[in-house]
Amino acid sequence: MSFFIDENTKLIVQGITGREGTFHTEQMLEYGTKVVAGVTPGKGGGEVLGVPVFNTVMQAMQETEANATVLFVPPKFMYKAAYEAIMSEIPLAITIAEGVPVHDMLKLHYLAKEKGCRLIGPNSFGVISPGKAKAGFMEHRIFMPGNIGIMSRSATNCYETVFFMKQKGIGQSTCIGVGGDMIPGSVFVDMLPFFENDPDTEVIVMIGEIGGSEEELAAVYIKEHITKPVVALIAGKNVPEDTSMGHAGAIVSPDGEGSAEKKEAELRYAGVHIAEGTEDLVEILLRLL
Repeated sequence: MSFFIDENTKLIVQGITGREGTFHTEQMLEYGTKVVAGVTPGKGGGEVLGVPVFNTVMQAMQETEANATVLFVPPKFMYKAAYEAIMSEIPLAITIAEGVPVHDMLKLHYLAKEKGCRLIGPNSFGVISPGKAKAGFMEHRIFMPGNIGIMSRSATNCYETVFFMKQKGIGQSTCIGVGGDMIPGSVFVDMLPFFENDPDTEVIVMIGEIGGSEEELAAVYIKEHITKPVVALIAGKNVPEDTSMGHAGAIVSPDGEGSAEKKEAELRYAGVHIAEGTEDLVEILLRLL
């Protein structure tokens, strides 16, 4: 069983007529994803790669019974596009853009919870259930079906991990790009119950990084509720304090809050296996399987 995205998902691509939207729609279709509609205001009635284009998410949902959307729109337009999707009561919305204004995401974060929409991202690579479907821009050729569930704040660290896993013959059940922006729609602790309840997931991998408190919150939840083995990798150990590196949310405060050391200590206390790097993470998985 997969969750969020599988072979039965009917996907909308918001921004399908743009360069990135068109390119990644082609890749998703090639992978077998059921992309049933695109949405670009003012361009309804046309087609892209055989996919009908609508002016609004509501129209697309009514015509195609779509149950998920992925947003390939620039940061400055993301609020309006995500707001429309959430208000249309779509169950799942995945936002790709990086650097979405913080105030926009604050409003969307709470609106999504109020309307019962699972909002993933921004700055997410998407969600993939290997061998079944994907919604996002991940390089699907390096993924393979298996029993390891992955959630990651970083696309690059996730790809490297999956690449090494594939070399050792280890596949994935579901991979989720949580995203690295300062205000995410969903955090690790939101994803953990799905992996815990997924019969196809035997081990959970959490790829975090410095900044914020997502990993610490996850540690508390893991200790109290998770029965499956959890392996964690925290990137950014050598980043200077009070310096943002890469992702907007990857910043260690002067008092040490958000540091890799603090995150690892709390995760260890929760019984999580801590990896020193991607190759070490894969070696831990080999011992657990």
